[in-house]
Amino acid sequence: MKTVAWVVVSVACVLAGVHCLLAAGSEWESQREGMVAVQIAGRDVTDPSVLRAMRRVPRHLFVPEVARAEAYGDFPLPIGQGQTISQPYIVAYMTQLLRLKPGAKTLEVGTGSGYQAAVLAEVTRTNVYSIEIVEPLAKTAAERLKQLGYGQVVVKCGDGYLGWPQHAPFDAIIVTAGAEHVPPPLIEQLKRGGRMVIPVGGAWAVQSLVIVEKLADGTVKRQDDIPVRFVPLTGKGRDR
Repeated sequence: MKTVAWVVVSVACVLAGVHCLLAAGSEWESQREGMVAVQIAGRDVTDPSVLRAMRRVPRHLFVPEVARAEAYGDFPLPIGQGQTISQPYIVAYMTQLLRLKPGAKTLEVGTGSGYQAAVLAEVTRTNVYSIEIVEPLAKTAAERLKQLGYGQVVVKCGDGYLGWPQHAPFDAIIVTAGAEHVPPPLIEQLKRGGRMVIPVGGAWAVQSLVIVEKLADGTVKRQDDIPVRFVPLTGKGRDR
């Protein structure tokens, strides 16, 4: 009887644990749905592939554990090393501005936690190349992305100002740090017909989100969009 009772209790404990995991997963999914409905689709993000990606990527796993309760809030969060994970709306909006298609080769400058790269991977369904100058963040993000099934995201530690010429040209480039100007190496590595989205302005000041298009004839068109505030782009390359 004791053995039977122990088995019954053990099975009950396992089922309770599974129930708790499912409940927790359901709660995070509910928060993501609310985030997308109110903060993103409720504004001006309409691209179905972007909305789908924002619903799929588990943002709470890209922030420090102490901040998980706030992961789906309408604001950026610190991720350590003086860096932040951007506000969900900004992530979605910048992704939409790229006008990505499945198979587009994308470069991200500023991996951070890896969240933006995961969103890009969900949209393009192909390799995303991401550069992070802060080595601990690059290492942690690469490990996190692999564990979460985003093996198509290739992360390296390096100076993002210089881009990643070995994999150029890129259909799209996204920069998640404020630059004093648009880096010439990134313009050079942008494919004809491609688009770049980058915050441009002074460090720790209000910046302008800039859309850079390289036209079919190679000429470059620049358009200023909304005001934003990002941590500054760093690296020796910016002084060249």
